[in-house]
Amino acid sequence: MSSLVDNLSVLAAKEGYNRTALSGVGVFRSDSSSAREPLCYSQGVIIMAQGSKRVYLDEQAYDYNPDNYLVLTLPLPAECETLVEPGKPMLSLILDIDITLLNELVRLFDEHGPLGQRARQPDNKGLYVSQCTDELSCVVERLAQVLRSPMESAVLGAGLKREVLFHILKGPNAAPLFALVSHNTHLARLERAMKYLHEHYDQNLDVEQLAAMANMSPSSFHRNFRQITASSPIQYVKKIRLTRARELLMDQGVKVKQAAARVGYESPTQFSREFKRYFGHSPQETLSA
Repeated sequence: MSSLVDNLSVLAAKEGYNRTALSGVGVFRSDSSSAREPLCYSQGVIIMAQGSKRVYLDEQAYDYNPDNYLVLTLPLPAECETLVEPGKPMLSLILDIDITLLNELVRLFDEHGPLGQRARQPDNKGLYVSQCTDELSCVVERLAQVLRSPMESAVLGAGLKREVLFHILKGPNAAPLFALVSHNTHLARLERAMKYLHEHYDQNLDVEQLAAMANMSPSSFHRNFRQITASSPIQYVKKIRLTRARELLMDQGVKVKQAAARVGYESPTQFSREFKRYFGHSPQETLSA
C-alpha cells in the first residue's frame, strides 16, 4: 500500500476532507489520534491507506484500516475514534455511492447469475466492514495515481470508480448494497426518506410524512429506522442538526445563535444544552477552540 500512501499524501494537502479532480472522490487526512466522539458519516465507501478508525453504532464496534474498508449504505450519525502513529498521518480514500451506477452494476450482476444471487441475501445494515482483496487494492492504487492528473481523472476516473464499486459488490458482505437498490427492501425505502431528511433537516419534520415517503406505516417506519440507524427519527434529526452546527462553528466561525437558527433551533438555550450533552462541551467552547 506504500504507493497508495504516497499518492494520497500528495492529494491531501491539508487536514480534513480534500476534494480531488474527480467528482464524488475525496481524500481525508488526520495528523493526530482522537478519542471517541460523535461524527456524522455520509453515504459512501472509505478505503484506508494508513492509520485506523473504530466506529461505534448502537455499541457495536466496526474497525477499518488498510486491511478492511468501510461501506455506509446510508448517512449515519455514529461515534468514532482515530488511531494515528507519530509521523504517519491517517489517510483514506472516500468514494460517494453513485446510485445510478450501483443500479447498473447490480442489474449486470443479476443478468450473469450465481454471483449476483449469492450477494443478494436480505440485509438491511446501514454500514458494514469487509476485507480488502488484492484485486480491489490494485484498482484503488491505480485510481489514486490517476487522481494526481486532472486530464487522467477526466479520461480514466469514471471507469476506475466503476471498477472499485464492482469489486466491492463482489465482496462477501455486500448484501446491503444490493438491498439499497432493490425494490421494496426496507433499506431502499428508508433511503428515499432519509435523502429528504438531509435536505430539510432545518425544518419542522413530520414523521408521518417521512413514513409515507418510505411507503411504510408510522410504526413500521420507526421500527426499521431504529434498527438500521440505532436512533429514532427524532434523535437522528437532532444529531444531524448538532453536527451541522458544529461544522458552522468550527469551519466558518458562525456565532452560536446564528448556528442554532440555521440548523432549525428556535431556542438558543435548548441548542446549547443539547449541544453540550451530545459533544461534551459547549458551542461557545467549540467556537473559541
